[in-house]
Amino acid sequence: MQVAVMAKKTLPGFDIQLKELEQLVANMEKGDLSLEDALKQYEDGIALVRACEKQLAEAEQKVQILSRQGNEETLTDFDESR
Repeated sequence: MQVAVMAKKTLPGFDIQLKELEQLVANMEKGDLSLEDALKQYEDGIALVRACEKQLAEAEQKVQILSRQGNEETLTDFDESR
C-alpha cells in the first residue's frame, strides 16, 4: 500500500500526517520494498516529518502568543502542568 503525500496542495491535519508517516515506517521496516520504492517512501516520509515539524512549531508559537501576560512583548514557554 503506497501513501501519497500532498506536498504542494493543502496538507491534511497533523494526526493524519502522523498516521501516514507511521504507515510508511511500517512498510519500510518489512524490508520487502525495492530500492526505488524504499527511496520514494523515504522521500515521502521526510516530507511528512517536515510538515509535522512545521505544524508543531506553528502550534507552539500560538500557545506562546496566547500565554502572553498583559501587554508584554516577551513570549512565555508552554507549561504542560497547567
